[in-house]
Amino acid sequence: MIKLNDIVVKFGDFTALHDINVHVKEGEFFTFLGPSGCGKTTTLRTITGFIEPVSGTVVVKDRDITHVPIEKRNIGIVFQSYALFPTMTVYDNIAFGLKIKKLKKDEVDRKVREIAKKVDLSDEQLKKAVSQLSGGQQQRVAIARALVTEPAIICMDEPLSNLDAKLRVQLRNELKKMQKDFGITTIYVTHDQEEALTLSDRIAVFNKGYIEQIGTPNEVYNFSKTEFVCNFIGDINRLSDAVVAKLNVAGAQVDAAKHNYIRLERLHVNTDVRDGQVALPGTVSMREYYGLYIKYYIDLEDQTIKVIEKNDGVRIYEEGQQVSVVIDPRDIMAYEPSGEDVVEA
Repeated sequence: MIKLNDIVVKFGDFTALHDINVHVKEGEFFTFLGPSGCGKTTTLRTITGFIEPVSGTVVVKDRDITHVPIEKRNIGIVFQSYALFPTMTVYDNIAFGLKIKKLKKDEVDRKVREIAKKVDLSDEQLKKAVSQLSGGQQQRVAIARALVTEPAIICMDEPLSNLDAKLRVQLRNELKKMQKDFGITTIYVTHDQEEALTLSDRIAVFNKGYIEQIGTPNEVYNFSKTEFVCNFIGDINRLSDAVVAKLNVAGAQVDAAKHNYIRLERLHVNTDVRDGQVALPGTVSMREYYGLYIKYYIDLEDQTIKVIEKNDGVRIYEEGQQVSVVIDPRDIMAYEPSGEDVVEA
């Protein structure tokens, strides 16, 4: 559907994107994820036509659109700020693109009301000025405006970042449902790892103008290709040299020359030790109660390790309590030292 082939973008002497290669399938929800300044929005703007690469091609449905004007790309865009016209009504905001295309008045009306219904905007809200709406409602207007022209692709640049946490969770669920209902190919930009894992069919993880990994949420989380990805996606423990040595004394085969990481939920407190697993003694130094689960901070050798345990309402460990932490060495992700500072989420 969408192919980015060896895309290079420069701003003066600064290279913002280095040989970016991405293939997005038709109907896929594909997310560009990474910290600020990593190149994800620049890549999105290259697809939409706001930025022209110095080399490489943007291909949509086997058609090279690298030098095609923005308005002729048939791509819907939802900006972080929504970019709505605040003094115009919701109706006129949604109808704007249709009027530019010079559609007949009755056809414009039909399309506006159809899309408004699909994104849960009432006839009463259509009459209001955009400035009278809540942030969540404005986001729906921006999506409706992007979808009403029936684009082949919709690109969204951090559309939920201006909303409060509760509304953000609610709307991202609605966003995924809408995308499935419409079956539209979606490119989504975010720095929010949870948002990316929840929404995406596949994720491209960006870092300093490069793509570190492309994969499903499960692949980038459980089989992180690089040390940067394993740190950026979710919470994780890096095992100290002393803990690695203790594991190896107990019969594990962990490469002490590498940087070794393990996810919080892969560790267990006071459970039976199965084949290949190792139990290390520790002391609970702190706990955080989340209801569904409890996060424990456990002093282990020369480091404090984080463990997430499902809350069964019975086994709750107190600060200062002696426990054993069960580790399966097969759950450890190991990386060659790169010599660079690793950015954590």
